[in-house]
Amino acid sequence: MDNIGTKIRKAREEKGITQEVMASELSITQSNYGRLEKNDNRLTAPKLLKIAQILNVSVSYLFNEQTSKVINQQHNDAPSAYNVENLYQDNKEIYDKLISSNKDQIMNLKEEIQFLRGQLAPD
Repeated sequence: MDNIGTKIRKAREEKGITQEVMASELSITQSNYGRLEKNDNRLTAPKLLKIAQILNVSVSYLFNEQTSKVINQQHNDAPSAYNVENLYQDNKEIYDKLISSNKDQIMNLKEEIQFLRGQLAPD
C-alpha cells in the first residue's frame, strides 16, 4: 500500500515539478520537503492541502481513496458519470485522518514545549 508521501512524490514527478519548487511553494527548505515525501507523519493538514493544490490533485487521491461511478443529470442533458464514492463518507474519513494528524502534531509540539521549558528552568 502506498503511503501519502509516495503518492505525493509520484504526482510531483508526473507533473515535472522539482522538490525545490514544492519546497519554495510551501515556504520550507528542499531537505525538509524531501523528508515530507519520505516520512508522511510529518505532514500537517495545511501542508497536505497546499500540496494537493500545487499538484492539482484531490486530497482523497493522496489518501488512495477508491471511487465508483455516480450518475449526474442536469436540466435536460444526457446523464454523465462522475467518479465519486460515498462522497460524504470519503470526506469524513479524510477529515478524520487530517484531524488525527493534527492531534499528533499538537502532542509532539506540547512535548517539545515541555522539554524546552525544562531546559530554561533554573536548577
